[in-house]
Amino acid sequence: MSLRVPARQPGPQATPIRRRTALLSGVALPLGLLAARAAPATARRPAPSPRLTLPAPTGRSRLGTTSLYLIDPSRPDPWVPTQRVRQLMIQLWYPADAVDGYPRAPYMTARTARAWEKLMGLPRLNWPITAAHLGAPVQQRGGGWPVVLYSHSLGGERTETTSLVEDLASHGYVVVTIDHVHDADVVVLPDGSVETCAVPPPTEDKDNPVTTKEIVSRVADVRFVLDQLAVINRGGDPGHEHWPLPRGLRGALDLDRVGMFGQSDGGSTTAHAMNVDARIKVGVNLDGTLWTPQAVAGSGHPLLLFGRQDLDSFEAATWAAFWTKQRGPKLWLNLEGSTHATFTDFAPLVPQVAPILGEPPSWVIEGIGTINGLRAVTVERTYIGAYFGRYLRHHDSSLLSGPSPCYPEVRFTP
Repeated sequence: MSLRVPARQPGPQATPIRRRTALLSGVALPLGLLAARAAPATARRPAPSPRLTLPAPTGRSRLGTTSLYLIDPSRPDPWVPTQRVRQLMIQLWYPADAVDGYPRAPYMTARTARAWEKLMGLPRLNWPITAAHLGAPVQQRGGGWPVVLYSHSLGGERTETTSLVEDLASHGYVVVTIDHVHDADVVVLPDGSVETCAVPPPTEDKDNPVTTKEIVSRVADVRFVLDQLAVINRGGDPGHEHWPLPRGLRGALDLDRVGMFGQSDGGSTTAHAMNVDARIKVGVNLDGTLWTPQAVAGSGHPLLLFGRQDLDSFEAATWAAFWTKQRGPKLWLNLEGSTHATFTDFAPLVPQVAPILGEPPSWVIEGIGTINGLRAVTVERTYIGAYFGRYLRHHDSSLLSGPSPCYPEVRFTP
């Protein structure tokens, strides 16, 4: 997750995600201000900060997780063409059987956390421990578990919505989070190399070749990952490193019931992928501008648009265009009191970081809006879960029919 904050007027050294966020949301996200607080190299190391936490998953299933390093030899890296193959990291989150003896997974590995903090100019933070157990055996279910893919924001990482991913998995999904290498801020590969974002900065808030290329390359990643999931489901191991896969993974994926969601550019990737790949049966776009004609054109499958309180004019225009073209079911929701970043783990983490730094409530509001961060997670989990539940599990929910007094923060667009 990209926990830094671009300045409202990015300087000449601003990175692509800083420029994109400043350009589209017009809001400075707070943790980037940490750069000024990083301790100098000669200073005494401060006491460890309190452990950051994520809200516990609400489902009944215990969780397991495993990561795979994938290589697609059929295409070069879109942003570093000297790399003649496309590299990806993916992580599977799934209902686990026995978890005793399997340690809980960190939010980020120590190497990833240190590389990320160094890139952002941040002091060391005490990141959460997730609810998932590394390599735990997969809980068996006849026909397998429905599968949901996740695509991160530009400059984000596969970890950025762990609070949402874990909750889905605890309710009986296999969730596959994707690191789009060189589209993510930090990805540490198995050989220890640190790959950072190489996407050139966009220049304006409208369609442009860089953004189109970005979404198209991400969609190719998604389709490749779906192919590799089929290999896993047949008992194969497509991972380049051939790390041991969890026991019970063979046959655990119901690839006839596949959904996808993403935040920001990951939401646009979701809509575009649904337009070109019928394997994806349902999608959720978390506050993502629909950058490509394919994303705007929609599909015959259901898509939920779930956005912040006030969309910028260009994003709103792309959603309105989609609304007139979409052939399948559609739903448009806005979350009152939210910002662009409220749909990531910013929501639960920023309020915890503020007192560590002695920052006032206004600092938190600048990052995630006026909504309480934990409440935001609850609302997002509820509506995302209801949408996937309706279209992947045939569990209908009255929540999707109109406003609910239990969730007054959610505004429906007819």
